[in-house]
Amino acid sequence: MTKEIPAKKAVKKVATKKVISRPAKKATAKKTTTVKKSVPKKINTKTQTIESILELIRRTSTEVPDDVAKTLMKARSQEAQNTTASYAMGIIKDNIDLAKFKSQPLCQDTGTVIFFVYHPPGFFQNNFKELIKKAVVKATEKGYLRQNSVHSLTGANAGTNLGEGHPSIHFYEHNKKDVEIKLVLKGGGCENVSTQYSLPDTALGAGRDLAGVRKVVIDAVYKAQGKGCGPGALGVCIGGDRADSAYNAKKQLLRKLDDKNSIPDLAKLEEDIVKTCNELGIGPMGFGGKTTLLSCKMTHANRVPASFFVSISYMCWAFRRQGVVLDAKKNTIKNWLY
Repeated sequence: MTKEIPAKKAVKKVATKKVISRPAKKATAKKTTTVKKSVPKKINTKTQTIESILELIRRTSTEVPDDVAKTLMKARSQEAQNTTASYAMGIIKDNIDLAKFKSQPLCQDTGTVIFFVYHPPGFFQNNFKELIKKAVVKATEKGYLRQNSVHSLTGANAGTNLGEGHPSIHFYEHNKKDVEIKLVLKGGGCENVSTQYSLPDTALGAGRDLAGVRKVVIDAVYKAQGKGCGPGALGVCIGGDRADSAYNAKKQLLRKLDDKNSIPDLAKLEEDIVKTCNELGIGPMGFGGKTTLLSCKMTHANRVPASFFVSISYMCWAFRRQGVVLDAKKNTIKNWLY
């Protein structure tokens, strides 16, 4: 008996596709045009501060402010034609135009350099003072300032306009974020006729009241005649001690010529003094005429009963006063104040 051989199980053949690996196609890079961004130059704030102050000095030295120019030209039109006064005012106008055109000082005496700096809290005054001094040296080198400042004991001139107490720099804190700088260039001729009275003044019959103040202010203008390079402008302080009274009188020169005093009695007195002085017949440069005084600006300060000072700061027709506001971040000039 033969054994039956079992049949082999049928195996299904699965057809497998042969995968042929092909080399990957190289990705073609898209051409892109890259635009270079212009990187702004980093501003050196110290250098920029010096440049801003230098420009302030230049304009103060070579250009009279708009309010002064307007007042001078109005005064010129009021002088009678073909008179010495009219001729003098014409020379003043030519001087103003030429100085601005050539960017040269209005007068050979560029005077005492006086800065008033108004700054926000946390301001480093000493650092700023050094930048001001550097700008003054630069302005002197460029000829915007004459080499005016000399040593009072030796007469030596460093040629830089730097020295003890010069330039004169005064700081004030305010609540604004920007720095404001005001500059006055006070000529020696007009400073020489600036003066101070102590009331009562028996020789003038001036008592301790506004009538007495009026008398001494008019007396100061009369005594000045043409020596202060008229037509002039006055800053007056009633009261205070000797030093503060003189300082506050000088600060009145920062006011615009066409403004009005907020104290009615002083506003009235300012107008009266200008009108009366222009009737004295002293005129431009003392040559006679209708224009002796351009403006009078007054303030007051408390005093002790024993003293009653009246300080008068005289400014010549070359009324060199200007101011700027500096940008809080860049220290560039944001705008002009006059």
